[in-house]
Amino acid sequence: MKRFRDVLIGFCLAFFLVLGLSITGYARQETPNPSPSPGDTLETLGEGFPVTLDGRVLFLARHGIGSFTPEVRARAITDRIERIARDESLSTKDLTIRVDPDDRSPSIVLGDKVILTVTPQDAKLYRRTQIDEAKLTLQEIKTAIDRYRIDRQPDNLLRNAISTAIATVILFVTIAVIVLLSRRIVPALRRMIVSLIPGWRIQSFEILSPVRIENIFLWIFKFLRLLVILTLVFFYLTFVLRLFPWTRQFGDKFLTTFLDTMDLVAKQIALYLPNLFIVAIIAAITYYLLKTIRPFFTAIERGNLRVQGFYPDWAGATYNILKLLIIALAAILAFPYLPGFYSPAFQGISVFLGVLFSLGSTSAIANIVGGVILIYTRAFQLRDVISIGDVTGDVIEKTLLVTRIRTPTNRIITIPNSALLNTNVVNLSVSYREFDQPLILQTTITLGYDVPWRKVHAVLIDAALATEHILADPAPFVLQSSLDDFSVAYQLNAYTDQPRLFPIIYSELHQNMQDKCNEVGIEILSPNYLALRDGNHSTIPENYLPKDYQTPTFGINSGNRNG
Repeated sequence: MKRFRDVLIGFCLAFFLVLGLSITGYARQETPNPSPSPGDTLETLGEGFPVTLDGRVLFLARHGIGSFTPEVRARAITDRIERIARDESLSTKDLTIRVDPDDRSPSIVLGDKVILTVTPQDAKLYRRTQIDEAKLTLQEIKTAIDRYRIDRQPDNLLRNAISTAIATVILFVTIAVIVLLSRRIVPALRRMIVSLIPGWRIQSFEILSPVRIENIFLWIFKFLRLLVILTLVFFYLTFVLRLFPWTRQFGDKFLTTFLDTMDLVAKQIALYLPNLFIVAIIAAITYYLLKTIRPFFTAIERGNLRVQGFYPDWAGATYNILKLLIIALAAILAFPYLPGFYSPAFQGISVFLGVLFSLGSTSAIANIVGGVILIYTRAFQLRDVISIGDVTGDVIEKTLLVTRIRTPTNRIITIPNSALLNTNVVNLSVSYREFDQPLILQTTITLGYDVPWRKVHAVLIDAALATEHILADPAPFVLQSSLDDFSVAYQLNAYTDQPRLFPIIYSELHQNMQDKCNEVGIEILSPNYLALRDGNHSTIPENYLPKDYQTPTFGINSGNRNG
């Protein structure tokens, strides 16, 4: 089924391609005029208008009669001949020549109806007498009418339809055989190319690889196969179109129109060859220039080559910018050599695209500029943990337009690059990645003044060391960040080399802080602390209190110190 589909598609493409080229050439053709006799001038001949039947030119009308111009006269004669040809009841034997007794001009008539009159100018044009010209014209009209009627007889049309069906089957089978044989030839052709042509190298620089050479030869082979199929389709169309009277005119001129079209194409290609050569040189220079500088940036990106002040993460972006500039410069140089570059249509499209780009891409350009600036400022890299406003997460994608961040809850947040330029970006990964300094996690707890601060420091450090992914070296430390009205703020600082796990580390750290404080009898009454204890039960969980613990009673003092 797949092979049948390929054959059918190939046939249809070839058919419409040949038909399109031929129609184009036919539309450009003009009806040929008979060559003038030596000594004739355009003033003598005049402009000729064809008298036709079934698409065939019988003769040309170059002179008018009375108020009839040559064009109107030719059209009127054509209409009369066509009406006679379509009417089977009228016999061509009834067409005769009748000479006008007054001016002695012969006319071709059918009964009482005049078909045409041969004027002295018509006869003088071909250096004949009027009666001889009338006889030749009469014979031409009879032959054309007889041929017109024979071509439209049912038995002839049926015979031609059968011939068309047979030719179509033969063409389809032939194309199928060509396609199937070419598929069997291609593997052997590939093996032969690989064995005979290993590649084209200059020292260690490979200009053409064996795979590329193989693809070039296969492309040539497929082009030749297409050329053979087009040739078969051309002869098929020529044969079929000549079978039927309605298309015979086109079939008769099919070869001429097709060759004229191909000649026109060949001439245009020949005229364009110098420009094409220049475009090819520009394209080749651009291609090999990009191919030459690419390994340089690849080596920098992989760390194999170091350039002072040039970071590896700049390599890809710098190469892309240079690539864009080089291609843009090549396009500017090549465009004047492209066909139709100076045409109004090409210039109109250029202006339209320029206006469209200017009006519709303001924000896009701002985002692209922002993306480039972010690359060279090295604010963050892929897989870094960053915090932007109230968004914190891993950087999973950096493009010229947007940056995508995955939060700890697996929400993907897309932020335009232009917005990032106006926002503070906090990078939680860069310190450890580039400076080998672990990230410091900070959390604050407030405790009353009645708790010794040294005890608090020891408890909080112990809680930090009990937390997974908190480093013992450097050791955690505690800062007393403020002395408030009712409490002291203790800030715990702990180092970690796993910034991506900071939500889990914070949760476990807070759990350990609660456990350690409860173990030593420290009540956490954050954020405000009020020292009113008499008669109130301790806020420490029951499992941390002594078994004989009892809620204290209120202590009342009468104020009489002397008793």
